[in-house]
Amino acid sequence: MKRISHLLISCLLLLTGFDASAGDKLVMESMTMHSRILGQEVRFSVILPEGYYAENRRYSVVYLLHGLGDDETSWLEYGRIGQYSRKAMASGDIAPVIFVMPQAFRTYYVNDYAGEFPYQDMLVREFVPHIDSLFRTIPDAGNRAVMGYSMGGFGAMVLHLAHPGVFGVSVPLSMSVRTDEQYMTEEASGWDEQWGRLFGAPGLTGADRITGYYKLHSPFHTLPGLGEAEKKNLKIYMVNGDEEQTLCRSNEMLHILMHRFDVPHHYRVIDGGHSFRVWQAALPGALRYISDAFEGKPYRGDLMDSPAAGLLPHEQMMVVNTGGERVFAYVPDDYQVSDRKYPVVYFTGITGQEQMVSISSLVDRGIHAGKTTPMLIVFLPEKDENGLITLIDQLEKQLRIRSGYRFRSVAGYGKSAETTLRLLNGEMRFSSCLLTGAVMSSAEADEILSSFEVEKLKRTSLFIDAPDNGCCAEGNGELHMMLRDMEVNHEYRVRQGNGDEGWIERGLGEAINTISARFHR
Repeated sequence: MKRISHLLISCLLLLTGFDASAGDKLVMESMTMHSRILGQEVRFSVILPEGYYAENRRYSVVYLLHGLGDDETSWLEYGRIGQYSRKAMASGDIAPVIFVMPQAFRTYYVNDYAGEFPYQDMLVREFVPHIDSLFRTIPDAGNRAVMGYSMGGFGAMVLHLAHPGVFGVSVPLSMSVRTDEQYMTEEASGWDEQWGRLFGAPGLTGADRITGYYKLHSPFHTLPGLGEAEKKNLKIYMVNGDEEQTLCRSNEMLHILMHRFDVPHHYRVIDGGHSFRVWQAALPGALRYISDAFEGKPYRGDLMDSPAAGLLPHEQMMVVNTGGERVFAYVPDDYQVSDRKYPVVYFTGITGQEQMVSISSLVDRGIHAGKTTPMLIVFLPEKDENGLITLIDQLEKQLRIRSGYRFRSVAGYGKSAETTLRLLNGEMRFSSCLLTGAVMSSAEADEILSSFEVEKLKRTSLFIDAPDNGCCAEGNGELHMMLRDMEVNHEYRVRQGNGDEGWIERGLGEAINTISARFHR
């Protein structure tokens, strides 16, 4: 009986993975440090890289900041940072790093104006040196990054700006920041609790809230005052979700301001709202950016689909002669051996045959992978909206296009995007509209949208696909914000690049799949 008990205990120990001699943990949750500055304990969690105990090397550190109401465990439990980072390190996509997650209470990672809880002083003067003493870190700014979501996104920005000699890289995700107008008009009780207690003027309203202490911490005030040398040393990678509410405008306006003042940064807008779904989706690009910065390399770019290689069979690229025009069209590979009808995307602004084939190849690849419904892609020549409507009517007599507006979409690239958008203001013809790399100023966007009947605009699903650099970042951002103000549901993405011809195909897959789903809604 005693022998059976010993065997049972041995089996249980094996099943639980217990090893009395094991003390080298890679994940440590809710450790504590006593802060003399705060007069209390501060908790923190740590993830060490595989091999930390096997080799005597030093590592860069990424400080992960949590949002309001969360704590030092949130990145582990909800952010799944351990899963994402292990995979990225194992594949060699990023260099091994140490992740540190400090408890931040409700501080926004700043010292409060009354000096009662100087959290930022603690973080910089006590906590960072404490981490450097506990672990084999590389103790310099070039090997420290700060990444956070919501309140932590604000912290990631202000810590990099206030202490560039401590934190050399900043990754704000869905940054909880306000424009001055938002700050002045926010509802009183929420404002007092969240902002007034930190930056002064509790109980006040309007311009009285814009205290000097607030200006010292608002990136809308600090960024324009940076000198050229200070701007040159900034390393910022911002991500926001296109379904955000208040933060839609504030993050977009900050991106626009940074463009105006030539503040170097990367900006992305991805699908989703204020949730870990967005922050998890941001991790691959964010971790690549941080890793490249640690190694002193230019950012190699986000992971994205590569344009389809090779040429389509010639029978899948048709030339339709109609109304004195030669119009190029992509057809699925079963078009010539069937009599079925297909949905269609009318594309404006694409005139080069090489680019037509590249876009068609991408669509063809999606169809064969089962991600995209079989459809036609028709590349229209440059015309005004009336000329395009006439041409479309003629084409529909020659191509096998399924009847009904739900099976028609229109897409515009570059300068043609403006004309494409105007097509939506007439008869109901299209179930969806894609504007990709739109060359459109803020004034043009305002002029076009102000001419619309809002209810008419709401009938067509819009997808705005914008570059984070180039001439029209502001126009695309303003278009997005105006649509939000009009309560017009739409998708908005900002991705790496300047909107040139090679940029379109690299991110077009998501838009095409969204259009495909709209055909069958």
